[in-house]
Amino acid sequence: MSAKRPDLSVRIGDVELSNPVIAASGTFGYGGEFSEIMDLSQLGGIVVKGLSIHVERGNAPPRIVETPGGMLNSIGLQNVGAEGFLEEKLPFLRRFNTAVIANIWGRTFDEYIAVAERLDGAKGLTALELNISCPNIKEGGINFGTDPKQTEQVTRAVREASSLPLWVKLTPGVTDIGELARAAEAGGADALSVINTLRGMTIDVPSRRPTLSTIFGGLSGPAILPIALYMVYETRRATNLPILGIGGIEGLDQALQFFILGANAVQVGTANFYDPMASIRLVEDLRDWCETQNMLSINELVGSLERD
Repeated sequence: MSAKRPDLSVRIGDVELSNPVIAASGTFGYGGEFSEIMDLSQLGGIVVKGLSIHVERGNAPPRIVETPGGMLNSIGLQNVGAEGFLEEKLPFLRRFNTAVIANIWGRTFDEYIAVAERLDGAKGLTALELNISCPNIKEGGINFGTDPKQTEQVTRAVREASSLPLWVKLTPGVTDIGELARAAEAGGADALSVINTLRGMTIDVPSRRPTLSTIFGGLSGPAILPIALYMVYETRRATNLPILGIGGIEGLDQALQFFILGANAVQVGTANFYDPMASIRLVEDLRDWCETQNMLSINELVGSLERD
């Protein structure tokens, strides 16, 4: 074993993280909710709940249901709004030595631009993560993230509205995610978060009704791991942008697979619901694993996939 502890620091474009483990948006609240049980400074970063320009109340319950190997959610992007985040949430997060990333969304280009402009230059904010899985209501409800042209346009619009590093979160609900990755890169993305949830639904047999009030929702958790890994593989083939791997990460083994495929960092999501310490434990497990492999840096593992 090396006498020196392995270096877990990584770079995502211009952003330097102390380690490659990030809490995923929508699963970690605004960070403060977890601060009573852990030191948030031990995380590489926190992506807060998706923020819109106005306060959103979200969908009516039931809006979460457990599924085999995962969960469906239809929260409806409930959030305190950009102004509420700046006034009520961000000041608390400044106490910790961790990157704070604001996930943002809108229903129109103007809403995306407005929230990006409002957050630009906020003290303590490290980057923006662009949620493009939202329907563009001015274009007949077509999702920004399923159309390459709209992906490039909304990415460019936000890029021009903000000086913050921009990470674009890609949806898996497409035939060719590589095409979407190239479109985001053309629009000015600094990194790509891969992937968002998949659409799914379940039925309550006795009532013969959908279990969610909105009929369908976003599927996440261990069940989507193979899909997420494939999507990262295809994204890496399509672009050299930094990738943040997301989907089904419970612990060390899943995270290592993402790194081998070329992800530069990972985001832990659904696991936070049933194991609040999963992210913190993963940091230590990665360091221990690198030590057993005589790796001086986690970056030695990134993109090390071997193919015949």
